[in-house]
Amino acid sequence: MRVRTRLALTVAATGLLTAALVIGAVLYGYQRFEREINYRRSSEFLARVVAMYDSLLDLHERDPGHVTALLSSLLFLEPDARLYLLDADGQVLASTGQRAPGAGYRVAIEPVRQAAAGVGVPYVMGDDPERGRADAVVAARPLKRATIRPGPEVAGYLYLVSPPGQLPAAAGPAVQAGFGLPALGLILGIVALSTLLSAWIIATVTMPLRRLTDAVAGLSPASLEGSAGAELPAGVLGARDEFGQLAGAFRLLLARVREQWAALRRLDAFRREGVSNLSHDLRSPLTATVACLDTLDTRWAGDLARAADRQLLAVALRNTHNAARLVQALGDLARLDEPAFELRLQTVDLRELIDDVQLRFAERARSTGVTLASVVPDATAAGDSAQDTGAAGPVPATVDIELIERALANLIDNALKFCRPGDAITLAAVAPTAPGGLIEITVADTGPGIAEHHLPQLFDRFYQARQGTAPATGEGGKGLGLAIVKRIAELHGGAVEVYSARGSGTRVCLRIAAPAG
Repeated sequence: MRVRTRLALTVAATGLLTAALVIGAVLYGYQRFEREINYRRSSEFLARVVAMYDSLLDLHERDPGHVTALLSSLLFLEPDARLYLLDADGQVLASTGQRAPGAGYRVAIEPVRQAAAGVGVPYVMGDDPERGRADAVVAARPLKRATIRPGPEVAGYLYLVSPPGQLPAAAGPAVQAGFGLPALGLILGIVALSTLLSAWIIATVTMPLRRLTDAVAGLSPASLEGSAGAELPAGVLGARDEFGQLAGAFRLLLARVREQWAALRRLDAFRREGVSNLSHDLRSPLTATVACLDTLDTRWAGDLARAADRQLLAVALRNTHNAARLVQALGDLARLDEPAFELRLQTVDLRELIDDVQLRFAERARSTGVTLASVVPDATAAGDSAQDTGAAGPVPATVDIELIERALANLIDNALKFCRPGDAITLAAVAPTAPGGLIEITVADTGPGIAEHHLPQLFDRFYQARQGTAPATGEGGKGLGLAIVKRIAELHGGAVEVYSARGSGTRVCLRIAAPAG
């Protein structure tokens, strides 16, 4: 996820959370406002009732039904409120509710006393005898008996219960119209405006970062060749903020990378030129040395007194051939690494090319007791699918014939070095089964195989995985044969992979691009 997206989501989440908290605070404030209004109104109402009827307890003792009717008439304009007459301990004596509490029912006396005192509290929550819950706003006023003798200061209470969510009929719509909806709309408008402003700020702040990212993404070998390409926007470089400092540091880094890239190019060109010149200069004296050694071997062929000298001569001749092949391989690698190297492409049937290379190694394979054969998929056994894909037919490819032959020769030579008498080497070429696929050329043997830890480095130059199995002879023994195969595969738009395990043989797959169309 991009930084801009994360910032936008963070701002949006923060805005929504802020809106939820603000709305929650408004609803809580609205509820508190409603309860305070109910409590004050109820307290003022009870104060007027008690002032008008100061002997409700005495009247109840004489005529309870009259007291109940009186209380109900007092609530004519407030049908949802309920008025109760309580004794000093909270027992309900008279009720205006539709369901009268049972005999001896008592409300919690502490909220009643707190409401009757009416000091230091915005509102009081108490029992609702009709619903049996303690979630109603309550008001209370103490009552005294009309006696000559001094008695208890409080003989009972007039107790008013306002159900939750009830405002006076005129006050509810007024509060909702004058406070609730405008405030809510204003809050949502502020949150929306803040979100839009934050999004604009994020876009403005991250724009230089995006331009800098695009400039970094534009780096390529071609852009490092000169001063053109991968340049930073002038607006980013001219800024004096952190992005401007980062852009300046990146410009210095880019200049340093270009210097190092130029140095690497010079060193690489010097290496290739040096290897190529060295290979060329060594080739002539090595060829002359081989010719001289062959001449001596021919002269001493029939001289029994020179038998020991001929043994030394054979060692020298073998090592000279090895050195000549190594020099040839170094020169080939240097030539293939040249940026200006071009393939000489021709269209050929790979199966015919494989047969030609097989013939070159047939005599050597027979002399070592190794079976060398090319394998063609059997269309009869494969069925209709093989006929559809042309599995048993020719495998056309547009390749550099000389290089592909060289790659196959290196692979076969490498397999022959390590195969034992009785082992087999099979060659095959398979056309791609889907458009855009790769042609696969395989060289598989039943030899001793290669340990798994050698496989990742097998195609590295001068790496020898099986040097203890066979003498290091020729370019393969020096770790250059497979490196040349890898480079040839890359030049043909493909790759090379090896599959092997100790004791299970080896299979090398050379994959190249199929011809277009």
